[in-house]
Amino acid sequence: MLLNANIALSSSKALLVPYSSWHVPQYHEWMKDPEIQEATASEPLTLEEEYNMQLSWRTDADKLTFIVCRPLSTASTTEEEPSQHQLQTESDGPPNMVGDINLFLRIDDGEHGNSPPKLLGEIELMIAEKNNQRRGFGRAALLMFMRYIVQYQGAILEEFVAGGGVDVETVRKLRTGVEVEANETETATASTLEFDYLSVKIGKDNVRSLKLFEGLAFEKASESNFFGEVELRRRDLSLGSVDGALRKAGVRGFVALPYERTE
Repeated sequence: MLLNANIALSSSKALLVPYSSWHVPQYHEWMKDPEIQEATASEPLTLEEEYNMQLSWRTDADKLTFIVCRPLSTASTTEEEPSQHQLQTESDGPPNMVGDINLFLRIDDGEHGNSPPKLLGEIELMIAEKNNQRRGFGRAALLMFMRYIVQYQGAILEEFVAGGGVDVETVRKLRTGVEVEANETETATASTLEFDYLSVKIGKDNVRSLKLFEGLAFEKASESNFFGEVELRRRDLSLGSVDGALRKAGVRGFVALPYERTE
């Protein structure tokens, strides 16, 4: 997705930057780990394939991703507020990279022909190396990512439906929220596009990740599927609820900063 190509998200607990070509070598090293491959259901790629994948993540309208990094050095160690200075090259260099967080966008047409389609977003979160796990990076990244999604969901979804993968009739239904028979006159007013919910699929034995998402108001929507995954969903996508969760988690000083490095 192009929307976040020049935006970094900063807080006292983490820094999120758009996935760019200079991140690929470190990401490629992470993905050589068999445990990470299993956890992310990924196949090992060559470095060239990884660069192609990064370009796909940058341009595909149904994917939104950030690299998770350690937070910027603080101007005040007592308040732990992120520095507002321009990002430095080393801010998201390999020593500061800790993982990634992604959103896959899709449309649910429902089980019945007369059900209006719904816009859904599925989150994936990875903190790659064990020495960076259990340090709060995952919780902070997830909350910051949700804050960005909620604030900019209109722009995110407009890029998605304009990306060529959604047919005109489905877009019309999404905007009106109704199914209209061919011989009926449409009277519904077009509305702003919104997510129906955000979801995540987690291995049923991954207790730590299940607790993380359940602690942030994701509720179990299904028992384990064929792949041994449990789906959790969050429907409350109000700014107030996300901001409250940020405060509760001690994630302070959330701010969007210009990300000026270019491919």
